[in-house]
Amino acid sequence: MISNKKYKGVVVPMVTPVTNKGELDVPAVERIVTFLGKNNVSPLLMGTTGEGNSVSDSDGLLLVETAVEANRKLATPVTIYAGLTGNCFSTQLRQASAYTDAGADVIVATLPTYYTLTPQQMFEYYKTLADCITGPLMLYNILATTHMSIPVDIIRQLSDHPNIVGLKDSERDLERMRQCIALSKDRPDFSYFCGWAAQSAYSLSLGGDGIVPSTGNYVPEKFQALYVAAIRGDAAEAQRLQEETNEIAKIYQAGRTLGQSLTALKVMMQTKGLCEPWMLMPLNRLNPEEEEAIRQRTATIG
Repeated sequence: MISNKKYKGVVVPMVTPVTNKGELDVPAVERIVTFLGKNNVSPLLMGTTGEGNSVSDSDGLLLVETAVEANRKLATPVTIYAGLTGNCFSTQLRQASAYTDAGADVIVATLPTYYTLTPQQMFEYYKTLADCITGPLMLYNILATTHMSIPVDIIRQLSDHPNIVGLKDSERDLERMRQCIALSKDRPDFSYFCGWAAQSAYSLSLGGDGIVPSTGNYVPEKFQALYVAAIRGDAAEAQRLQEETNEIAKIYQAGRTLGQSLTALKVMMQTKGLCEPWMLMPLNRLNPEEEEAIRQRTATIG
């Protein structure tokens, strides 16, 4: 089913390319944004895959500025999503303002993570953030890193805020997914994005509006094809692409922590000339033997 919502489709949580000195690799940002845009998928800057919590304020702004400029050069520009993390609210407001002024289309915010928050505190945090920023705000639920889950009822309440436009949910809970899609699918002003890549096709079959797969950094065209098949009702083709992308994801994810998988993903992207596999502290590169093994497995992808 084709959606008429403003926010939909494939959004790739883009890696943040850096040099061996930990500085933003500006030419690599331009290459990656162009690569994604030419495949008609949008980047989410400074999400979990983009090491958002490790990017400095100055590099974060430079990243948004570079991505926006690269996007403007595309024949068909895509939506630029900018991640917002951290625990200092005033700093977050400054960052959100700077990203919006630089041309980011949507701010995507995770919960602050130092304190365990009550549901009411989660509500007040997002409501206040939405009240204070000028650009559209998308909620980002990711239990694996924040160690908190935004209750579905709180999401339902927040969905009525005029400046909150959607939810990116990466929690691995099928019943929760069904509930979140149920509350959003008939809402023209609130979108659901599935951040559990292995359930991309299923979420779209339920009426989800978009998907956010990290493997899309390497094969954006396959996820765009999966999305198109799903919204056209071709469940068999969507499932075929789901299984194919699941196998590709295993190359960098299987047997690794989340942090290790991110540098492994950059190794895969290196084989396409997109970036180098340097990381921001506290993450670091894999050993040379493991990197070579990843390159060899990547070479077998059809």
